[in-house]
Amino acid sequence: MALFKGRKKSNPEGRMSLKEHLVELRNRLVKAAIGLLVGAVAGWFVWDPLFASISEPLTKLAEERHFTAGVNFAGVGSAFDLRVQAAFFLGVIISSPVWIYQLWAFITPGLNRKERNYTFGFMFAAIPLFLAGAYCGWLVMPNIVYALTSFTPQGGTNFIQANEYISFIMQLVLFMGIAFLVPVVLVGVNMAGVLRGQTMLKSWRITVLAVTIVSAMAAPGNDAFTMFLLAAPLLALYFGAMGLCVLLDRRRDKRAVAVAAETEATADSATSLTDLGNI
Repeated sequence: MALFKGRKKSNPEGRMSLKEHLVELRNRLVKAAIGLLVGAVAGWFVWDPLFASISEPLTKLAEERHFTAGVNFAGVGSAFDLRVQAAFFLGVIISSPVWIYQLWAFITPGLNRKERNYTFGFMFAAIPLFLAGAYCGWLVMPNIVYALTSFTPQGGTNFIQANEYISFIMQLVLFMGIAFLVPVVLVGVNMAGVLRGQTMLKSWRITVLAVTIVSAMAAPGNDAFTMFLLAAPLLALYFGAMGLCVLLDRRRDKRAVAVAAETEATADSATSLTDLGNI
C-alpha cells in the first residue's frame, strides 16, 4: 500500500508512458479473453437445450402444415463447427459485463473525475440494456421463424442450412441488443453537444412508425398484445432518453445564461473601475 501511495504522489496526474499503456492494454485484453473463454465454455454446455428451442418452431410448423422441415447439417464436421461458433457467440453475450468493464477501465485513467462518472453511468446502463435486448430478441425469435417458414407450400420441404439458420438467429439477437442501446447512444450524443433533445424529438413520428413495423414483424398474425409488449419497452426507452436530453439541454441553457450574466457583470465592474481611475 505504501508503494502504491508513493507512486501516486510521484505521479499525481496519472500519466503513463507508451510502454505502460501497451502493458495495460495487454492486461485488459487478457482479462477480457479469459472472460470470453469462460463464457464460451458455458455456451458449449448450454448449446443442446438452446438448439432444441430454436428448432421447435420448425417442428411445430411441420406438424401443423404436414410437410418436412428441419435444420440441415451439410458436412461431416459442420455440427462441430456450428457448435464452436455458437459457443463463442454465447460467450460474447455471457461475458459482456467483463469485456465492457475492461474497456471502461482502460479508458478511464485518461479522463477527469467528471468524465469518469459519465462513462461509468453509461457502462452501468449499457450492460443491462444490451442483455435485456438480446433476451427480448430470443423471446420473439420463434414467432419470426414460424412466420417466415409458414410460406412453404403444401407438399414442399424446408431444409434450412444450419449455418444460415444460426446466423439469422445471432443477427436477430444482436440487432435487438443494439436496439436497446440506442437510447444510451442518443443521450451520449446529446451530452457531447452534437444534437439537442428538441431536434431529436422532432423525428418521434418516424421512430414510432419504425418501432411499430419491427414489432409487427416480430409478432406476426393478429396478436396485437404481443406486438404491444415488444414495442412498449422500445418506445419507453426512446421517449425516456428524449426527456433526459431535454432536461440536460435546459440545465446547460441555464448554466450558459448564468455564466453570460456573470461575465457581463464582471465586464461592467471593470469598466466602472476604469472610469473611476480616469476621473
